[in-house]
Amino acid sequence: MTTLSISRQLLAEIVTHCREVYPCEACGILAGKNNVVQKIYRMTNIEKSGVSYFMDPKEQFAVMKEMREEGLEMTAVYHSHPHADACPSQKDVSLAFYDDAYYLIVSLIHESPLIKAFTIKEGMVKEVEIVT
Repeated sequence: MTTLSISRQLLAEIVTHCREVYPCEACGILAGKNNVVQKIYRMTNIEKSGVSYFMDPKEQFAVMKEMREEGLEMTAVYHSHPHADACPSQKDVSLAFYDDAYYLIVSLIHESPLIKAFTIKEGMVKEVEIVT
């Protein structure tokens, strides 16, 4: 089984971001190498929606440039589900453009946020283990 490695500290930072923008969906990019997340980039959800997200293209371009300059890769894309479970929605699946990236979803409907990671390729969703 493929795994995504991310420290508890970085997971806590992602959850903090998700809670800060609640009731809207949070979104961001996780950068690293070899399936190990090293850095979080909080992105602006320009849709300002509780059921979908769209990253600010200017921010996304700047982040991609910075990652290249730092020798990092886009390891994962994360977003929150303020009102749903930590499973990709049909929209999430249809908008999963990065075959090589993981998709991390934070559900805020539980007392303690539930975090799951997935690969989404050609409409096929597979959960992957998160290693802390």
